[in-house]
Amino acid sequence: MRTNFPHIRLRWRRTGSATIATAALVLAGLGTAVHADAAASSSKVTWAATPCATPKKAGELACNSLRVTGGTTAFQKAQKAEGITPKAADASTPSGYGPSDLQNAYGLTSAAASNGAGETIAIVDAYNDPNAEADLAKYRSYYGLSACTTANGCFKKVSQTGSTTALPPSDAGWSEEISLDLDMVSAIAPNAKILLVEAKSATMANLGTAVNEAVTLGAKFVSNSYGGSESSSDTSFDSSYFNHPGVAITVSAGDSGYGAEYPAASRYVTSVGGTALSPSSTSRGWTETVWKTSSTEGTGSGCSSYDAKPTWQTDASCAKRMIADVSAVADPATGVSVYDSYGVTAGWYTFGGTSAASPIIAAVYALAGTPGSSDYPAQYPYKHTSSLNDVTSGNNGSCSTSYFCTAGSGYDGPTGWGTPEGVTGFTS
Repeated sequence: MRTNFPHIRLRWRRTGSATIATAALVLAGLGTAVHADAAASSSKVTWAATPCATPKKAGELACNSLRVTGGTTAFQKAQKAEGITPKAADASTPSGYGPSDLQNAYGLTSAAASNGAGETIAIVDAYNDPNAEADLAKYRSYYGLSACTTANGCFKKVSQTGSTTALPPSDAGWSEEISLDLDMVSAIAPNAKILLVEAKSATMANLGTAVNEAVTLGAKFVSNSYGGSESSSDTSFDSSYFNHPGVAITVSAGDSGYGAEYPAASRYVTSVGGTALSPSSTSRGWTETVWKTSSTEGTGSGCSSYDAKPTWQTDASCAKRMIADVSAVADPATGVSVYDSYGVTAGWYTFGGTSAASPIIAAVYALAGTPGSSDYPAQYPYKHTSSLNDVTSGNNGSCSTSYFCTAGSGYDGPTGWGTPEGVTGFTS
């Protein structure tokens, strides 16, 4: 199996915290400085929103992903510290975190190897990626993951009506998003089956119909990496598309900094915020802060204007639904590796955005096991708050109520109760 940080990972396992501390010193404060470097000097790490982050038509929602275009990512800096010369963002080799890194960071190595068989994780996106299965095969083969194909029954691609042949028009921007989502599910839960449901456009009606189809086809875990402004229609969308007891539905919190968006604001979903994830000299070996690049770019959070507060959410200053519930890596400067080939040079890219975080959390739910048939799994982390990595530093903007936009001990808007530390936080 090929892994990221090949020398670092093996040495850390053998020699423990002393090597971690040495690596952290060589990285010159990587655990706290990578994100700041990226924000302060775009020549260090540069990125751009994927094309689907700009809606094609009025009334469409945006994907929540960004693609690194140059510079040295956190993964590459760690390689450099071990004497491996990083390559530029030329698509020839991975420049972001791979499965072993993400599993290690979130305490999932054992669960990823043992759990997930028999579970189906659905990815809901808009438009068609004609290369989805082939690109997924490249990713999984490179990292030594088992094949996940239509032929062996692991992978299935359908339209929002369930058709395997009458698929939506192809779209290069949404294909990047689809590759990101498929690869993150594979990284965390390589034993699970994957169902890709492609909506015919990025409207809430079509994406919501695709969510319903995913559930109809048996998925107990559904990831959604898109969103848009809240509206008075959201409560009706809740009942039409997201009220599925017994199904863990995850939604990215947004990439525009502080502010609520939908469907992350739905009371029936797990809203997923974003962090900057870097190696560190801590006992965990990693550290996380709120992802923020600028006042207009970073993880979303906030108090919904329309959606009712679920009974398990008890923060005092938001009378309605509060975003987020949990979080995972999203900063493109500490981004994840993805293989994509449709509409771009075929090869490896590094992505960030809360579009990475949503499928990661959906896959963690799958590792934790099938939800109770009458449960809303969004409540599970609230029952196991001590089983999450509490993110206590950083902010995603300015707000009048501190925890709406600023991390602190316990619950906060940008990161919720924190990031996975094994699967306990995602069990009933």
